[in-house]
Amino acid sequence: MDLLNRAELRELIDERDVPSISLYLPTHRTGVETKQDPIRFKNVLRQAGERLVDSGLRSSEAEELLAPAHSLLDDDDFWQHQGDGLAVFISTETFRHYRLPYEFNELVVLTDRFHIKPLLSLFTVDGRFYVLALSQNEVRLLQGTHHRVGPVNLDSLPKSLRDALGAEEREKQLQFHTANRAGGAIFHGHGGGGADESVHKKALLRYFKVIDNGLQELLADESAPLVLAGVDYLLPIYREANSYAKVMEEGIVGNPEPLSDQELHDRAWSILEPHFARKLERAAAQFHELLGTGRATDELDAIVPAAHNGRIASLFVAVGVQRWGTYDPSGQDLMVHDEPEPGDQDLLDLAAVQTLAHGGDVFAVKPDEIPDGGSGGSLAAIFRY
Repeated sequence: MDLLNRAELRELIDERDVPSISLYLPTHRTGVETKQDPIRFKNVLRQAGERLVDSGLRSSEAEELLAPAHSLLDDDDFWQHQGDGLAVFISTETFRHYRLPYEFNELVVLTDRFHIKPLLSLFTVDGRFYVLALSQNEVRLLQGTHHRVGPVNLDSLPKSLRDALGAEEREKQLQFHTANRAGGAIFHGHGGGGADESVHKKALLRYFKVIDNGLQELLADESAPLVLAGVDYLLPIYREANSYAKVMEEGIVGNPEPLSDQELHDRAWSILEPHFARKLERAAAQFHELLGTGRATDELDAIVPAAHNGRIASLFVAVGVQRWGTYDPSGQDLMVHDEPEPGDQDLLDLAAVQTLAHGGDVFAVKPDEIPDGGSGGSLAAIFRY
């Protein structure tokens, strides 16, 4: 799968171009359905082409704009390595596609900005996490949500200790020796005693620093928790090399090599579920504590401008609820309508998008889980200042 981080989400949010095309498609990882995915994508591209022509483009201009997406149709490797959903963004300046662990509804949107609403569930506080499975023979990074998980492409990272340190240096210092199934591959240095252990640890530390350097770029601007998986003596060495701020204290102990992605997901979720619940409870308690001080509100007309200005630290937004209207950030003019009118957008999604773009936390919860500030609203916010 592909990694969509906050930095890239912000770039998608900020881009303005006419036309901006957003395509969403449910996809399949295995089974006969995988052969239908490119056919369905071709149909989605046909719809996009028709809409481009209807918007005033010539057929040749529409074909040229969609050409990079059409090139995917003949990429067999691309279709054989799908997640649960495919998101594609196209403009005169941009072509991006993401295979993600989330099943999207089929959707074609053509406006002056990219439509990122279907991605929001991947960026809510309880919507996403990572698992880093470590051994000396293999590195796997998984991106998970509550119900789904998938591997992230790690082309820029070493696949093993040998890839990281080089075969020649490895042969000078260490020898691979296969241990029992529970322990995976281990090393024996030349000599004995403490010197062997010291050489062993230094090699592993260098290996893990190379991995950490690669993750710094992949997880830039990220705040999703990361669960480590590995045999007990590897995890503290990786923590020594780690620079990612959101590594969980508890890890999945044991050799991860024989475990499937789903097995790693299930063990990680058992660690993370209480973490997510505590974070939600703490944020709700903080909301009630700050209510009336100017640092918290559930008033829509205060939250939307604050979201645009990057003032929101935490936002609670009700799932399945819409508040229609328009917002002009230049004059901070907010209009709310009982029913959607031409040019309207869902102001709840707008607030969530802007909160995420500025690095705030978004809690997507049931309507009855929104902290009550007295207005009975469908969202609530804690301000940074």
